[in-house]
Amino acid sequence: MSADASKALKVITGSSRFEASAEKYTVAKAAANLAGTFPGSTVPKDACRVYTPIGTPGFELRITWDLADNAPTGLSAPQFTELKMGERAVAAADKAYVFFACRSDRLSGSSEAAHIIIGVERGGMPKPPEGDVETLKDAYATVAHSFSLAMAKELRCEKNGGLPAKPVLNPA
Repeated sequence: MSADASKALKVITGSSRFEASAEKYTVAKAAANLAGTFPGSTVPKDACRVYTPIGTPGFELRITWDLADNAPTGLSAPQFTELKMGERAVAAADKAYVFFACRSDRLSGSSEAAHIIIGVERGGMPKPPEGDVETLKDAYATVAHSFSLAMAKELRCEKNGGLPAKPVLNPA
């Protein structure tokens, strides 16, 4: 996670300390699982979970990966703000998704690009967002960008999957 993503996690969860995730939740393992699944389509798979410390108000953040058959087309749902990152990035007050294309020697079996979706969303029962909606959108987008960029680098995607070095938080 980038330093910006660490700050964003504090905005989202209200905490700067977190419980350790299971060892299966690493960027390297998520990338290996994705590479082993490509070129097939999937349902979203857990890449990471973030929990606030035991003894504090419970909060779970789920980071997932998925493969799509194509680049996203059409309109985004109305609760999302579109951002200029990758093939598409969208953010809401309780979730964000970054879509990017990856060509890599780690993705065998096809000369086509993999269309990868990284999602960040609050786990557990849905609750209304607490805090400034625009600040929360930026925070979720920042975490989604950070994990997406880390995944693109781990997969050795050409040009980091078209992702910028820093998140772009201005609406598209």
